Amino acid sequence: MLKVAFATGDGTVVDQHFGSCRRFDVYEVSADLASLYESRVLGPAADDEATKIDSRLDAVRDCAILHVCAIGGTAAAKVVRARVHPLKVAEDTAITDLIVRLQNVLAGNPPPWLRKLLREATPGAASTWSPR
Repeated sequence: MLKVAFATGDGTVVDQHFGSCRRFDVYEVSADLASLYESRVLGPAADDEATKIDSRLDAVRDCAILHVCAIGGTAAAKVVRARVHPLKVAEDTAITDLIVRLQNVLAGNPPPWLRKLLREATPGAASTWSPR
C-alpha cells in the first residue's frame, strides 16, 4: 500500500497550494483498495518561507505521492529530497478520480518512478515489476 496525500480544503477535491494548505487527506492506496488513512489539519502558514514549507512537508513526509494544485520550486525541491513525489493537478480535481487513475496505473504497468516507490513501500517485494 502506498500512502498518498491530497492538498484539500474540503476532502473531496485537490484545491490547495502546498505552501498555504491547511489540510492534507492521506489515503492508503493499492491496485485493489483505497481507504482514508487520516486527515492532517495544520495551522495557518508561517510568514517565514522555510518554516512554512517545513511544516507542510512534515505533514506529508511519510507519503509516497503528494497531489497539489500548485507548488513553488523551493518547496518542490524539498519535497523531492524527502522522497515524496509531488504531482501538480488541475484545481478542483476530484480525489476519487485521482485515486481511480492511480489504481489503474498500479494494476497495469507503472512507470519506473512508481515501480521504485512501490518497491520502497513494500519491503521484501521483488525488484522487478510483473504486470497482472
